[in-house]
Amino acid sequence: MAKNRVRLGYRRIVQLLVYLVIIPTVLTLLVGIVLMFIGSPTFNLLFGVLTVAFVLVAVTGIVLVLVFLRREANLSELQADFVSKVSHELRTPLTSIRLFVETMERSRGDQATQDKVLAALGRETERLTVVIERLLDWGRMEAGRKLFDLRPTGVAEILAEAQGAFAPLRERYPDVDFAIDVEPQLPLVFADPLAIADALGNLLSNALKYGGTPPVIRLRARRVPRGVAIEVSDNGNGIPRGEHRRIFQKFYRIDDRLSREREGSGLGLAIVKHIARAHRARIQLDSAKGGGSTFRLVLPIAKLAAAGPAAAAQEAKSA
Repeated sequence: MAKNRVRLGYRRIVQLLVYLVIIPTVLTLLVGIVLMFIGSPTFNLLFGVLTVAFVLVAVTGIVLVLVFLRREANLSELQADFVSKVSHELRTPLTSIRLFVETMERSRGDQATQDKVLAALGRETERLTVVIERLLDWGRMEAGRKLFDLRPTGVAEILAEAQGAFAPLRERYPDVDFAIDVEPQLPLVFADPLAIADALGNLLSNALKYGGTPPVIRLRARRVPRGVAIEVSDNGNGIPRGEHRRIFQKFYRIDDRLSREREGSGLGLAIVKHIARAHRARIQLDSAKGGGSTFRLVLPIAKLAAAGPAAAAQEAKSA
């Protein structure tokens, strides 16, 4: 409903521009052209040229207004989708918590039931915390207030942190096929281990949600010519090539039907892209429709990053 209201409002503004500005401007242009060839040559030529110049300026303004209006309409539509998705994400655990509390009230004296309810409450509160933390993190990133502790870090430390964060989610999918493959003797990378682990956590979560049945997920780390690549791959349906750039936009999800069926705010990949940019790293995607997906995060190695931001950026760019 919110999306339809945004589109209706945009159409009304465009109609007003057509009726009140564009049509009079076109008529003025015709009059100016006629005056350039009829009547007193000197006066009418000057008046006609001024009229045409005015019309050109007006047309330029109209085009710019339409472009900005379209951008605002798209942003409003994205925000409406975001509010809807976040409301759903917050409502689900809150509803579960309320039902579990009611269950506890009805099962006083039944220790076994209360233990199960307490465990479920813990899971739902943790899920709610993750959603809120993600929103807060994105707000800090958008405002430029997110600080990263960049330092020489071992890849094993990053992967251990990511694996630990991914473990609770894996417990909900006991049939998932998950494995880690790390190339030996990898150099240190210049990174904030917690931030990179968070980015990998988002990628692993997506691989679990959009993987095949059962999900097959691989977390790999290997040396590339000018950096260290950490990859997350899955056996899902893949991502059409035309969507490879758009999926990193905030609030964007490929299929609205999937967004209703599967939890998510549409911020995960946008956060990954922001973290990669802060590390002067690159995020790459290898995927095709029906062929699974591999997200690759290429980090600059520590000795290159220590040589200066320009050197690290150049190394990451050419990796």
